[in-house]
This record gives sequence, C-alpha cells and structure tokens, in this order.
Amino acid sequence: MIPDDRKRLDLVDIGANLTHASFDQDREDVLARARAAGVVQLVVTGSSVAESRAAARLAAAHPAALSATAGIHPHHARELDEHSIPALRELAREPAIVAIGECGLDWYRNFSSHEEQERAFVAQLELASELRLPVFLHQRDAHARFVAILREHRPRLVRAVAHCFTGTAAELADCLELDLHVGMTGWICDERRGAHLRELVKTIPADRLMLETDAPYLLPRDLSPKPSSRRNEPMFLAHVAKVVAECRGESVIELARSTSATARRFFELPGPALPA
Repeated sequence: MIPDDRKRLDLVDIGANLTHASFDQDREDVLARARAAGVVQLVVTGSSVAESRAAARLAAAHPAALSATAGIHPHHARELDEHSIPALRELAREPAIVAIGECGLDWYRNFSSHEEQERAFVAQLELASELRLPVFLHQRDAHARFVAILREHRPRLVRAVAHCFTGTAAELADCLELDLHVGMTGWICDERRGAHLRELVKTIPADRLMLETDAPYLLPRDLSPKPSSRRNEPMFLAHVAKVVAECRGESVIELARSTSATARRFFELPGPALPA
C-alpha cells in the first residue's frame, strides 16, 4: 500500500527505466501517478547508447522532474565499439545527464562475455573520472571482481552508487568501505529473497542511502492490493520507503527527507536539497 501521508512525501527515485517499451502507451500517466504518490524527482536509467539518448530526451522534456544517466549496461557490453564512449561523452554534455551508467558486471545472465563486460565497465569508469560525474553501478554474481576493478578506479571517481543492492553483509561492508552510496529497491519487500536486507538496511548511514524502483522491474512482492499488471511503477517508491522506514525505525517522512537530500547532493539535482 502507499502511505496515507503520501502527499507530504518528497521522494526521489534514483533509478527508473522509463524509456522501457512497457511505458510507451501511458508514460505521462505513469509520471502523474508518481507525483500523486509523493515522488517528485526521478533519474531515468540509460542502459545503452540508444537508450541513454532516449532517456536524455525524456528528461529534457520534463526538466523539473526528470534527469537521466548515460551508460552501457553489462548486458549490452558486447555492443561497445570505437564510437560508444565518444557518443556517451557527447551525450553527457546535455544538462539532463547527471551520471555515467548503468555500468558494471553481470555474471548471472552473461549476455556479454566477462571480458566484454570488464572492458565496457573500465571504459565508463574512466569516462566518469574524466567528466567528474557520478557513476551508477550494477553488479550481480560478480562481487569480487567488481570490487577489485572499483578499488583501482575509486580514487579518481567523484561519487558512486551501488544500484539495487541485494547482497550480503560482507558485500555491503565492501561497498561502504569503498565510500559507495547504496540504492535500495523493492527487493527488500520480497520475503523469499530480500528478508536479509531488512536488517542490513539499518546499518547503512543515512547520508549513503537512496531509494529506487528500477521500474518496470522489481514490483514489490508485498503490495496489497496487488496491481493487475506485474509492471512496477515509480509510484510504488512510496511503498518501498514505508518498508525501509519501518526497518530503520524511522517515520516515512523522515526517511523521505533524508534519502531525497542524499540523492539531490549525489546527482546535483535541480532544487535545494532538504536537510538530512
């Protein structure tokens, strides 16, 4: 359920795949529902050069509410060629672009080889360092190698966030030791796979924690009533915030204020950051 005090919320969704085809028929309605649920700013995820361009166009059409990232997801790492990084560098000049990524390693799906993924990951870390932009990180089933690569590049990165963190206590400790921010999604609402996050989220410093939906993926499993569609939407960030707040022993208003202030500082989003 969405909290009753949603009108008082001031939430920032740091990761929503709003260019996904599942939103093509009702994207403006999706944004309206998000606003009604207290989600006032969103960062649209770029996952390939083409999708990053689409994300930038969408964000430019809604400058007060939307920003975007520009990057190549590890699933698309095989597409990296001599034109890819120059294209991202050019795209990053757009005011709507606030971070490089989604980039990293995914050894669960392996849609691209490990070598292709590492090459694309390193190239984007170098680009983020060059442009002094934050980096939006993805990791699945590749933690040790992910950390090893990041440790080499971290001193030259301005800021980095572990998007959609689902890992163990030891993995969280590695992320915090590397001075990463942490993105929490509706995975925490899944009693089968995410129950461990309910304890771990208590240990994340307030100035490192941010919220995201990863829409249209990761619909919170404990929504009641359940939507007829399995598509996740940014409006359900209010539900994720409620669950995270309960786990941390905070009010949802306090959590929204803190995570949104952190997101605005991290991405340098327009509008004044609220006090943490």
